[in-house]
Amino acid sequence: MEKNETMTNDDIRTILKREADAVLNIPVTDGYNHAVELITKYVHSENGRLITCGMGKAGQIAMNIATTFCSTGTPAYFLHPSEAQHGDLGLVRENDIMLLISNSGKTRELVELIDLTRGLAPDMKFIVITGNPDSPLAREATVCLTTGNPEEVCPLGLTPTTSTTVMTVIGDILVVKTMKAISFSNKDYARRHHGGYLGSKSREQSEKE
Repeated sequence: MEKNETMTNDDIRTILKREADAVLNIPVTDGYNHAVELITKYVHSENGRLITCGMGKAGQIAMNIATTFCSTGTPAYFLHPSEAQHGDLGLVRENDIMLLISNSGKTRELVELIDLTRGLAPDMKFIVITGNPDSPLAREATVCLTTGNPEEVCPLGLTPTTSTTVMTVIGDILVVKTMKAISFSNKDYARRHHGGYLGSKSREQSEKE
């Protein structure tokens, strides 16, 4: 058995640089403004909810984005694409909006989910985050936000690493822009965080407003 190579500090810096470069090279388009306009319209004006979906690692990112939106004033939940085919699709309502995440843009469960969702809500709008702007999901999107399709830092070039980093950042952009669009305040934050350090800090800051 070969001995494992020791990672040097230069190796670590190289990984950090590749990930940082990938974030800095995320394509910046008017799609972000359009996506936030859709979220604020359907969730905050028409009493809908943001539904996030993804499979595998992308699904974990989608779940994180949903919880972050919830904590910052935008009702959201994660819908597992496979479970959706076994009844969970019943959660979907007319004024909801969907955020689908797939690096390839070809994830079968998500492609199928679009058709299934339109059976319940024909006018559903879809925001898609993908590394492939020419993919089936991108073609079905109301708004497509591309990651720039960076190379994974995984030595095999396979494991979702850099791609999930940029997906997370794109989610953060949507959250922050939506917070600004709805004028989300420290008082609003404190109402949603009753425990822990963040709860205490938000209450202290809200008292100063």
